[in-house]
Amino acid sequence: MTSFVGIDVTKTFTAGQLTGTESGKAPKVGDLYESYDGKTYRFVKYNSGAGAIAAVVGNAVGFYAPGGTSTGVTNEVTSDVSDTCANGAGVLAGAPGNGEYGWIQVRGVATLTTALVSGASGNALVLSVTTDGTLKVAAAVTDTVCAYCILASSKIIMCAFPC
Repeated sequence: MTSFVGIDVTKTFTAGQLTGTESGKAPKVGDLYESYDGKTYRFVKYNSGAGAIAAVVGNAVGFYAPGGTSTGVTNEVTSDVSDTCANGAGVLAGAPGNGEYGWIQVRGVATLTTALVSGASGNALVLSVTTDGTLKVAAAVTDTVCAYCILASSKIIMCAFPC
């Protein structure tokens, strides 16, 4: 794991920047960063998926799995739920374009942009499989819990995504 000081988790990078102007200064895909307030972020590639779903700060993302079939990819994410296996990856800290790179929050308190599809304060949450970029209450023991609702009305969650 690489250590970073004072990074801007909202900053995004193109592939060209990572190998050109930002080479050696930018994080590497999969790097983790823990901020002063205990939040943990992971550097990933964003894929808009088949539905061309744009990245939105504060929306949930899942691991990219084309057509819902996992290929074992863990550092490429999407908000397009049709291109995930319902495994939550994190919450977008920035808004990278398709094929660009940025940070997702995986641990700590986060505020979502969109309301929960379902659930209430105190509920375990999973990636929604019906609404892009959202979370919902875990309903089955086989659901992959990725967060916990702290205050549903304010869209505040505790991230528990895989690092």
